[in-house]
Amino acid sequence: MGRLKYKGYMGTVEYDESANCLMGKLLGLKDALILYEGSTLEELKKDFEEAVDDYLESCKANGLEPEKPYSGKLIVRMTSQLHGAAADKANTLGISLNEFINRAVRAAVL
Repeated sequence: MGRLKYKGYMGTVEYDESANCLMGKLLGLKDALILYEGSTLEELKKDFEEAVDDYLESCKANGLEPEKPYSGKLIVRMTSQLHGAAADKANTLGISLNEFINRAVRAAVL
């Protein structure tokens, strides 16, 4: 499964065998379900971008603040052992636990 990105929003790329088309949904929104589709990857990307633009225009027309797909706030659940080890390592490095986790995630995804 792939991902599309546009104006800070991300969406999925999936193949629907029964409809013989590509389809996807906008990720990271709690209050809206936004879907798009296309026969080719180019059509899917165009429909995705139009869906994002339509969402933003609709919010503006209705005086609403568009949802940000990812707020930057995240609750992470882990074992108390891992939590303690991470806090100890952060302390050893002289940084906050938050900064330690940011560095670990950054190293894993970039």
